[in-house]
Amino acid sequence: MPAAGLEFIVEVERIYAALICFAGSAAVETPSLGGKLLYAGELDPHGRALLVAGNIAGAASLAATADRAAQKQAIRDGVADFLVNSLDEALRILKNEIRKRETVAVCIAGAPEAIEREMLERGVLPDLLPRGETFPAEDGQVLVAWTVAAVPAQWLPKLDGLAIDCFPANPGNKAVRRWICLAPRYLGRMAQGIHILHCNADVAKEFVSRVRAAVDRGEMGVEIRISLNRDEEVFLFQP
Repeated sequence: MPAAGLEFIVEVERIYAALICFAGSAAVETPSLGGKLLYAGELDPHGRALLVAGNIAGAASLAATADRAAQKQAIRDGVADFLVNSLDEALRILKNEIRKRETVAVCIAGAPEAIEREMLERGVLPDLLPRGETFPAEDGQVLVAWTVAAVPAQWLPKLDGLAIDCFPANPGNKAVRRWICLAPRYLGRMAQGIHILHCNADVAKEFVSRVRAAVDRGEMGVEIRISLNRDEEVFLFQP
C-alpha cells in the first residue's frame, strides 16, 4: 500500500477515536453516534477522512465540494452515499436517517462557504464540527497493521476476529471493537489489503501471540505479516 493510503487509514482511525467519545452512555450494545449530525466541511482529504470516520461511528454526515472530480471519487470509493445539488435535498435525506438513528453520508455539489451561509440562515446546527483538528494517538500506544499475502476477503476477517478477542466485551472496549468490526466495511477498497489499530503494547503482543497460535494449529492457510509502529518490528507467519 502506498504511504499516503496508510496515512489516510491512520487519520480515519484517530478521528474515529475522537468522535466516538461523543457517543455518551446511551448505547446499550455498542457506542454509536446514531441520531447526531456531523458537518465535515470541504470534501478535501481531511473531509473524506471525517466522513469515513463518521460512518464508522454511526453518524449522519454532511460535506460539500464544488470539485467534480472529488464528488465522483467520493461516490466511487463509498465515502459518500448520496451526491445532491442543494441543501434542501441533503436535509430531506439527513432528517430521515437521523430520525431512524441510521448512518448516512451526503455530499452537496457546491462551495462549502455558500452551503454554510445557508445553514446558518436556516438554523441548521450540526452536533459535531470537528474541522481542522489533528488527533494524535495516546502516549505509549502501538500502531499495529496486519496484512495477508492472498485472498484478503477470506483471511483478514479471521485476523480481525483474533484482534477483537484481545479486547474483552466490557464497556471500556466497545469503541475499539466497533472500529475493528466496521472499519473494513466503510473504508472499502481503500483498506482492502491492510487493517490497522492503535492499542497498548501488551495488547499488541497478545494479538501477535494469538496469530502465532492460530498458524501453529493450522487455522490460517496464508502468509501473514504484522507490523508494529510502521515496521519498527515485523512478524511474518507462514502456514
